Amino acid sequence: MVSTSEFRNGLVLRLEGELYTIVEFQHVNPGKGGAFVRTRLKNIKTGRVLDRTFRSGEKVEDVRLESKPAQFLYKTDTEYVFMDTASYDQVSLSKEIVGDAALYLKENLEVELVYEGENPIGVTLPTFVDLQIVKTDPGVRGDTVSGGTKPAELETGAVVQVPLFIQEGEVIKVDTRSGTYVERVKLP
Repeated sequence: MVSTSEFRNGLVLRLEGELYTIVEFQHVNPGKGGAFVRTRLKNIKTGRVLDRTFRSGEKVEDVRLESKPAQFLYKTDTEYVFMDTASYDQVSLSKEIVGDAALYLKENLEVELVYEGENPIGVTLPTFVDLQIVKTDPGVRGDTVSGGTKPAELETGAVVQVPLFIQEGEVIKVDTRSGTYVERVKLP
């Protein structure tokens, strides 16, 4: 159990049988009435964000999670298959558990699998991944005053906004936290 005074960003809590991570929190001490803690929680499995208020000093069950390095191998119609890089065991995760991380998974990508006990409950991607553009419109010449962007489809199926000078076949670095273009990757 953890008290509201011990809340910090990234702490994982169990509320009503679901696992949530604290995205942000704020201790509030109004002039009238008791102090409380306002939090924004993200459901680990669904990604849904929830605003919740706790009374100061209230106890909540915290959960210890473990991360293990793994390598993405391949996907089937219903599952994503990873290999534990320490034991070489294969771990299959459903589309629901992988969630939005699937947009940036390509073969042989090194990731972290998040476990609660023996059960895998999620995938943590590296902050940046290099992906090839498979489809994008050509840039319109002279339309760069506003720093224009255009949509580009990546090899994994994700669509990101890229600058007009980026062409099909190029490899770009993508920030997996926000799904945004970072820079063009120079290949050797």
